[in-house]
Amino acid sequence: MPVNRGYSYRHVVQQPLAGESVCEYLARRFPHSSLEVWRGEVEAGEVWLDRAQAKADKAVRAGQTLIWNRRGWNEEPVPLDYELIHQDDQLLIVSKPSGLPTLPGGGFYQQTLLQLVRQRFPAARPLHRLGRGTSGLVLFALTAEAASLLSRNWPEVEKEYWAVAEGVALEPAFEITTPIGPVEHPRLGTIHAASDCGKPALSHARVLARDPMRNQTLFAVRLGTGRPHQIRIHLAAIGHPLVGDPIYSNGGLPREQDPGLPGDGGYRLHARRLRLVHPQNGAASEWTAAAPVGFLNGFDFAELSSNE
Repeated sequence: MPVNRGYSYRHVVQQPLAGESVCEYLARRFPHSSLEVWRGEVEAGEVWLDRAQAKADKAVRAGQTLIWNRRGWNEEPVPLDYELIHQDDQLLIVSKPSGLPTLPGGGFYQQTLLQLVRQRFPAARPLHRLGRGTSGLVLFALTAEAASLLSRNWPEVEKEYWAVAEGVALEPAFEITTPIGPVEHPRLGTIHAASDCGKPALSHARVLARDPMRNQTLFAVRLGTGRPHQIRIHLAAIGHPLVGDPIYSNGGLPREQDPGLPGDGGYRLHARRLRLVHPQNGAASEWTAAAPVGFLNGFDFAELSSNE
């Protein structure tokens, strides 16, 4: 795998401890690397503080700007393709595979859907993102006007997802209102999950098909809010966590044993349907993306067709 071209991360210092050095602050604020690793980056001249090369033991102050000029690195292999669903003068809609990050982050910079799309459509602006493990529809604006209008009217854009969950649901539909907020996570410090102190959240889930042999249910989920990991948290909160979800278990909380990380895959979640008012002509428009191969294994297609 070729090395990417590297990236410059910019960070404004916030609430440093009294007398805290550049290296100590970086290690506390960005614990993905140890104090020793950060010291090596600083001493190699990769970190700048207010337009000058940082000194490892220099104290930092709130409001100063740190820039880490990260050298090129090998990104983890991911599927590098997508399906073009719709294109016009204003909008671009594609379907991404599970495993491909939508935007840079989590160790990915060049191997993302955004980079792939902009190779063909340089003006494309993503209006939302899907988790790395989620497949399906992603909406881009091709003009500033379309981006502005759709962003203002985003609550009116309707998104429906298909999700394969544990257990056989006894009810045909669920309105889920579990609040979502930060809770403790043994590997990340905190992560979004079900929390009585969290922000209000709303999901509408209906059963599309059941698989008693595998003890699974296929849900269609429509979002009323857009909290992080909302579908995974909400289905887990009603006792139906996604099959293979590395993070969330019953109750919508992180798994107690070997909890995973947000970028981990293994679950089946697909952005199936997208409905919106087209910014150019005002017409109600809808697009769908076929589920990936194997996504619907075990489900009765006759039951699915009657419920869709």
